[in-house]
Amino acid sequence: MAGGKLTPRQKMINLMYLVFIAMLALNMSKEVLSAFGILNNKIIESNGIADVRNDSSFQQLAQKAQDQPLQFGAKKEKVEKIRALCKEYSTYIEDIKTEFTKEYPRNEDGNLPFEAMDKGDKVDEKWFEGDKPSKSGQEFLDRMKNFVEKVKQIGGSSISEPELKKIQKRFAAEPVKSKSAGATLNWLDYNFKGFPLIATITKLSQLQADIKTTESDIIAGMFQSDLVAAASLTAYQPIVVPEKTAFFQGEAVKGKIILGKFDPNLVAKSVIVNGVSVPAKAGQADFSFGAGAVGEHEITGSFNFDEGGKVVSLPIKGNYVVVPKPNSANISADKMNVVYRGLPNPMTISFAGITDNKVSASAPGMTKGAKPGQYNLSPGSGTEVTVSVTGELPDKSKVSDKKVFRIKNIPAPAGAIGGVTGVQKGAKSRLEVSNITAELQDFVYDLKYEVTRFSFKVPGQAAVIVNGSKVDGKCKAALARASKGDQISIFDIKTKIVGASGIIPKDAAPVIYEIQ
Repeated sequence: MAGGKLTPRQKMINLMYLVFIAMLALNMSKEVLSAFGILNNKIIESNGIADVRNDSSFQQLAQKAQDQPLQFGAKKEKVEKIRALCKEYSTYIEDIKTEFTKEYPRNEDGNLPFEAMDKGDKVDEKWFEGDKPSKSGQEFLDRMKNFVEKVKQIGGSSISEPELKKIQKRFAAEPVKSKSAGATLNWLDYNFKGFPLIATITKLSQLQADIKTTESDIIAGMFQSDLVAAASLTAYQPIVVPEKTAFFQGEAVKGKIILGKFDPNLVAKSVIVNGVSVPAKAGQADFSFGAGAVGEHEITGSFNFDEGGKVVSLPIKGNYVVVPKPNSANISADKMNVVYRGLPNPMTISFAGITDNKVSASAPGMTKGAKPGQYNLSPGSGTEVTVSVTGELPDKSKVSDKKVFRIKNIPAPAGAIGGVTGVQKGAKSRLEVSNITAELQDFVYDLKYEVTRFSFKVPGQAAVIVNGSKVDGKCKAALARASKGDQISIFDIKTKIVGASGIIPKDAAPVIYEIQ
């Protein structure tokens, strides 16, 4: 996570920056100008690292917001707005740097000519008019002030008062008393007027670093409040976990009450469930009582702890449902209310309140699937198939049920040219290179067909029989004698279903191609 504390590297950069500012009062040597350029590069490098760190921190916050939207959703939205504000402000400063340095060519390493950037005329002309800031200079000051105000407006109470004061101090632009000038200067004048250009660029890069530090501190602050809250016992949530979600009449309702944040060293002073004290264990308590009548029932009570000389009570709230013993099974075809001959029709079969290992299903052509309750039914001859189901209750008694399904054959596919069925129009050249396919449209199963043979008929000529799926030389010869407006018939289309042996599909419907 990003933190508000500066790294030793950043502290060093800041210290060097202050030293270089002090040296500006001296005659600027080439070595000093180069040193400013090196410092500027170090700050830019550090800013890139800060961007990566901030992106990583935000991704963690975004993930928490996805996992726990009520707790972190609003914070993520605020951070998103602040990140956008920081990016916009940093881009504004980057544009200023680009404008001031556009006439200075960079070397092959991308560095500016530091030693040549000893004049500050461009900055003075852009930002000052006599002793006062120019329109552009005032805009620069206003941007800084508005940035802090917008951060405060977006963050609201999510930004602590000490953190907000740090941000305000970081971007303060108050007048400064200058010992060298013997007078109080406005902030822009004191920091930028008369300085070498490379010093101004370095100062602007540091301002970008302050923006990224602000972004980092705000993201860290969003998590800090949650860390403080997590240290309190109020962060623990008792969870009722019944042995199963529904119970038969006469059964004992069994389960556990577990703290949402489990701690093996945390033992409650007492646990009360439905008015009865139950033994407390490490982070949980077991309970058992009669199920009662059919219907929904509540489980209430409290976990009680000693904390700071006071008793902290965490409420228990849950429910369970008592259902009558089952006498019918839940049987459904996953695709539709019929089954298709020759296909492994998937089914989900269960008995309410009975585990899968105590349920058995049978029918001609039925096999057990890989997952609990999953079956495949491949019906054979006839028009109907009966699925019989038996379940074993906890008391070893049996319950059974059955259901009848209609058996239907797979419908015939439709012939297609280029994947398009019905009547088509086009040039001879297109048909000459076409493959004949078969499509089964609006069917609940995704079946793939392979054309094995078809007949090709040009008006006034004998039909050509083709083995395979592609228009051959005989077809092309017949097609050469066709005229514009002739309708070429492709019919008697034989197919096979890919991956389904033993199924002989019906002939595909014809497809017509009109010569244009």
